[in-house]
Amino acid sequence: MYSGNYSVQLEYTGLNQEILRYVTAQPAHTVYLKIIDQKPQQIYIVYGRDSKPTPKVSYQIQQPWGDLKANSCITSGIDLDRHHVRSTHRKAPKSENVYLQVLVKLYRFLARRTESNFNKVVLRRLFMSRINRPPVSLSRLVSNVTDSHKGKTIVVIGTVTDDNRLLTVPKLSVAALRFTATARARIEKAGGETLTLDQLALRAPTGANTLLLRGPKNAREAVKHFGFGPHSHKKPYVRSKGRKFERARGRRRSRGFKV
Repeated sequence: MYSGNYSVQLEYTGLNQEILRYVTAQPAHTVYLKIIDQKPQQIYIVYGRDSKPTPKVSYQIQQPWGDLKANSCITSGIDLDRHHVRSTHRKAPKSENVYLQVLVKLYRFLARRTESNFNKVVLRRLFMSRINRPPVSLSRLVSNVTDSHKGKTIVVIGTVTDDNRLLTVPKLSVAALRFTATARARIEKAGGETLTLDQLALRAPTGANTLLLRGPKNAREAVKHFGFGPHSHKKPYVRSKGRKFERARGRRRSRGFKV
């Protein structure tokens, strides 16, 4: 890279006078000329007279050496690879909960030092938002535990909640981020155990003999309103739930009258 604030050097390289006048007309500039195989490839114009400034404007020479014109041989642009392309997945949790951050530190270590995909999945789910970590009910835990899963520890990266429709709870070993009070009481009353994720790391550092579960992501109230067009069965946003608001009056007798 040849650099300098010398219009004489640019004249010497054989650049067109029209380009030279355009380049040197800028006030208080420094010109950087990149030469490859004795041919100018790129001109950098930098405002100011620093010894090592950062280029602000770049002109790329497109036509071959000796046939240069001011309008066709240079184009202004920023030479950046993968411009405006960014990775959007999380690399750390947004939460400032110190207990969650300690778990992230623990499973980041386990994911790096072990070859277990279990730890990588747990780490990725610890980064997720609460919408992407839906709660899991006791009935869902029981329905997913078959005879082949007897003796395994169920792992939930989220909250385990109670389900009063479930009459009997079998003996379960469950590790989760959080338990509701009634869910914890019912599991422990049945002879089971509720573990934290750091206790799970001591018991199964590679995730051996575990069953990883998660809840339904699209079961929340907001998702019922999503959809477009007729026959999508989406739930309407009703202004009020009174007698006179969107009760299908006139369509059936149970809603006032029928025409």
